[in-house]
Amino acid sequence: MSLILLADEIFGAVIALVFAAFGSAYGVAKNGIGICVTGSKKPEQVMKSVIPAIMASIVGIYGLIISIVTATTLGETNYSSYKSFADLAAGISVGLSGIGAGVSLGIVGDAGVRASAQQPRVFTGMLLILIFAEALGIYGLIVGLILTQRTTNVKCSAAP
Repeated sequence: MSLILLADEIFGAVIALVFAAFGSAYGVAKNGIGICVTGSKKPEQVMKSVIPAIMASIVGIYGLIISIVTATTLGETNYSSYKSFADLAAGISVGLSGIGAGVSLGIVGDAGVRASAQQPRVFTGMLLILIFAEALGIYGLIVGLILTQRTTNVKCSAAP
């Protein structure tokens, strides 16, 4: 196995974990601000306000999953350049979708928690939008898992 192939695989795992954790941390921190504001106005709604922060923390787990999946193939002797770049692409897709999901969960969660403290009927709409934001991270995870499972090269034929 060449050093470049090993670096691509390691970079894929690192990108997935670091970017997904960054998105998750941003989402939790942004939601924490909204929880503190809500807790100072209506302490009885603090436990209900924690839901967006929990959803944001799940995004980091997606990066961990792909990092573990790609790291299990470290040191294989029949590791191809195709598999190496597929693992890199899996890490990039999970990492970047994790940033997008975490940022959107943070913004929607912060605004939604504050709004639901003033008007409780907003809570259901906030949850629906949080689910759509979480789906962004799930889409990246699905693509990443599909990419890590491909082991054979795709044959491309030249046009005549």
